[in-house]
Amino acid sequence: MPPALPGRLLELRGDAGRLALYLSEPPGDAASAAPLLLVHSVNAAGSSREMRPAWERYATRRPVIAVDLPGFGLSERSERAYTPRLMTDAVLCAARELQRRHGGRPIDVMALSLGCEFAARAVSEAPALFRSLALVSPTGFNGTKRRDGPPGSTRAVPGLHRVLSLPLWSRGLFSALTRPGVIRFFLEKTWGRREIDEDLWQYAVAVTRAPEARHAPLHFLGGGLFSADIHRVYESLALPVWMSHGSRGDFVDYRGKAAFTGRANWRFDPFDTGALVFFEQPDAFFARYDAFLARL
Repeated sequence: MPPALPGRLLELRGDAGRLALYLSEPPGDAASAAPLLLVHSVNAAGSSREMRPAWERYATRRPVIAVDLPGFGLSERSERAYTPRLMTDAVLCAARELQRRHGGRPIDVMALSLGCEFAARAVSEAPALFRSLALVSPTGFNGTKRRDGPPGSTRAVPGLHRVLSLPLWSRGLFSALTRPGVIRFFLEKTWGRREIDEDLWQYAVAVTRAPEARHAPLHFLGGGLFSADIHRVYESLALPVWMSHGSRGDFVDYRGKAAFTGRANWRFDPFDTGALVFFEQPDAFFARYDAFLARL
């Protein structure tokens, strides 16, 4: 399978297993700029390809690492328990590697959709690693019901993953969910229109053909990658947080953000786009993100 991004490909092994990281090598003074970590979303076809606009924007301006989360992209896809703990460990591993390479400087992290929950948990557990957090179309803000379950609890439906992963039909189920037309259908729902990014669609189709690609997505479908205590995690964040989201498509319910609008360290920017804001309005998105960073 081809790499998701054009940077130097690294492999790390740690608590999250074998991780694939993409490392930029910016020229000259840009190498001393604040480092940036990119964390993609989780779905049947997730990978760092989803962060391509951010990579293209910053890879020559500052040190950047993008991580393929466990079970996705070029990272380890073995059959094991895929949990918020595993994903958070992957974010922390990538963050520590990025900081190690750049003089121990606190890093900025930008995460997408469900990846925001893992990034936020990593920040809450190791705040000294990070300077800021950007949440792009984050999960955990839909509706008005609080998610403040016991620490580390998830929204897994009891027994559902066990049923989904039965050998009798797990391969067939995943194959049906990742047919090219089905992947296009879900991307259209994400964009909120028929026009999507064709490069992302092509890579999403390719990435689901990798051996053992079904294991992590089946945990996702069973609810086990969603945190039941995510409001506690978001509320614990003391560093500057920038949240952006679209207003079109199937992912537009952010009523839960009302609980955070009065917090001095949170800033919000909605856009007239689908969930993948930086694909549709890159200039406006990165101008507002840069303005947020300039205030730090």
